[in-house]
Amino acid sequence: MKIGIIDADLIGRKKHRFPNLVCEKISGYWKEKGAEVYLLMDYNLPDFFDYVYIAKVFTDTPVPDFINKLIGKKDNPNEKVKIGGTGFYFDKAPNLPAEIEHHMPDYHLYDEWIKNEVSRACKEAEQKGKVFNKSKFMTQFKEYTDYSIGFITRGCFRKCKFCVNQKFDHVFVHSPLREFLDPSRKKLCFLDDNFLGCPQWKSLLEEIISTGRQFKFKQGLDERLLTEEKCRMLFNSKYDGDFTFAFDNISDYELIHEKLKMIRKYNQKKSVKFYVLVGFESTDAKDIENAFKRVELLLCYRCLPYIMRYMDKNNTPWKQSKYRALYVTIARWCNQPSIIKKMSFRDFCEANQALHKNKNTLCSAMKSMVDFENEYPEIAARYFDIRFGEDNLNITK
Repeated sequence: MKIGIIDADLIGRKKHRFPNLVCEKISGYWKEKGAEVYLLMDYNLPDFFDYVYIAKVFTDTPVPDFINKLIGKKDNPNEKVKIGGTGFYFDKAPNLPAEIEHHMPDYHLYDEWIKNEVSRACKEAEQKGKVFNKSKFMTQFKEYTDYSIGFITRGCFRKCKFCVNQKFDHVFVHSPLREFLDPSRKKLCFLDDNFLGCPQWKSLLEEIISTGRQFKFKQGLDERLLTEEKCRMLFNSKYDGDFTFAFDNISDYELIHEKLKMIRKYNQKKSVKFYVLVGFESTDAKDIENAFKRVELLLCYRCLPYIMRYMDKNNTPWKQSKYRALYVTIARWCNQPSIIKKMSFRDFCEANQALHKNKNTLCSAMKSMVDFENEYPEIAARYFDIRFGEDNLNITK
């Protein structure tokens, strides 16, 4: 048997650097059956493959038209080609067969690709007369080389309309840790949808901590479910990198404010990041104001905001907004920690203007800020000069 596997996001997204767990599980399953498995880097599908599996996570990852035509077709004209993932089906993605879903991932599926990437970068450095720093270059592949990856729980009860996770109305234990734990890998990465919503969260977290490994929840955690006990365990654990949460709805403002106080009480060392969803409820001035209001609260608590511009499987509403350039500028300001820690939004726009080649015109960042300030001076006065770590809301008083 010869099996081809295509990670569509790896091919279609230049900066994509995270393994597709489905691809690794499929590879592990077929290798155990003695098949030859190949990670394919294009869509030229040779006839000698018995099956070709194509997985896609992101809806905007481009794939050839003949692949898109297979979506949802029960009478697949090419039985050899099988597609799956939220990138194709959004919230209606079919489940993997149990024997694949619960198979140990093949953590070596991407080895040859990484080797080729290193070789390519080394040759490019030599051609430019530069010294190739392999150790530094390899950091971008850490999720491929250092982590055991899996879902210890699945499901969520929130039913957020913008989320692809709509299949379940509760959180439940999904896989035993041993199912995907590779003893040779020093770290753990969990893709759980809402771990803290699982009734067994404590025993599961205790098991994770008992491994002695650093760990992280890639999709973030639901801060609205934090309690004193959860905070004590989480913030005293060997957590890997930033603690990541989400501030999607302005309606949660007061609740999240209370949870931020709790986080501050138990966390003094680790960086905390919040995904901030914009462009979902609307793409008007009110949405811009709500975004800044959430960012302001996070900055007061020295938390890093990360702007997530909403998109669904069919469109990206913010791109049709009159404030499109402003959405881009806010994201550029917030999503670079080294910048937002030092600059207010106004500072950032002025810095962009200073680098603009044509001094007689406004750069896109400056123009988006000036136009909005002229239209809504009261919003600009309230938020354009807020800074990281400053107590703009008098939260300590």
